[in-house]
Amino acid sequence: MPAVTVENPLTLPKVAASGDAVARPVLAVTTAPSGFEGEGFPVRRAFAGINYQHLDPFIMMDQMGEVEYAAGEPKGTPWHPHRGFETVTYLIDGTFIHQDSNGGGGTIENGDTQWMTAGSGLLHIEAPPESLVLSGGLFHGLQLWVNLPKADKMMNPRYQDIRGGEVQLLASPDGGALLRVIAGELDGHQGPGITHTPITMIHATVRPGAEVTLPWREDFNGLAYVLAGRGTVGEERRPIRLGQTAVFGSGGSLTVRADEKQDGNTPDLEIVLLGGRPIREPMAHYGPFVMNSQAELKQAFEDFQAGRLGTVPAVHGM
Repeated sequence: MPAVTVENPLTLPKVAASGDAVARPVLAVTTAPSGFEGEGFPVRRAFAGINYQHLDPFIMMDQMGEVEYAAGEPKGTPWHPHRGFETVTYLIDGTFIHQDSNGGGGTIENGDTQWMTAGSGLLHIEAPPESLVLSGGLFHGLQLWVNLPKADKMMNPRYQDIRGGEVQLLASPDGGALLRVIAGELDGHQGPGITHTPITMIHATVRPGAEVTLPWREDFNGLAYVLAGRGTVGEERRPIRLGQTAVFGSGGSLTVRADEKQDGNTPDLEIVLLGGRPIREPMAHYGPFVMNSQAELKQAFEDFQAGRLGTVPAVHGM
């Protein structure tokens, strides 16, 4: 980790908050519980225990791995439905194959992102390629769920395949932090991901002892999740480490700092920064369906059972 990097961050465009920006305080730091997803791959539930008012428009996020699979161990998910939201799969190490009942899908690996807008609904599968199952290897990534507003919940499904080389690379003024803008924008620099709900998604690598203060839209919320390493968040330097999420309060900037000493197998602080404009609509969520009412949830189940969300292809190429 990470898959997408540069030799000299000082060659990149620089980003820094203005001196008069109001710093966002840290409201809470939570620790993600561990669990298993799909056919049994290990995950950390990044948003567990955080009140939805601080997450909106984000619904959930899982850190998948980091795990070194032996031969025969790599796992994926079985076919399953989605309706009413978007799934963002960011793969840092390894390879995953996606396919859906609408004819979409593809392969992502080493810094790639797949953005799947489920909208009105589809069936979907994610699995490692046969070569990875046979050989084993490193697997590490994130899956983020982003809510859709009521007006877009029944839109046609859509895929975006974002190659790692397409992300917008930026740096802190001293080059101590490398910033990958996957979606949304940061200080006028636009990432490749097209979002229905206005959000920003950044993967930052912060060198030991380095600090970065970024401008942050005041109409967005602010979240930070540590993929690896340890450091502090906020001007108050609240400690944070692998598997923890920081919830920021209101303001126009947020600060992240890497500890001088990192874990033995982690040279830098790796952290994902998320912000989004809250939708502020009623949410009814059960399993793979995210709607606005219990009646709409019931309809989603009925449509799934009746095959109206699609059928599993006879040959899916896994």
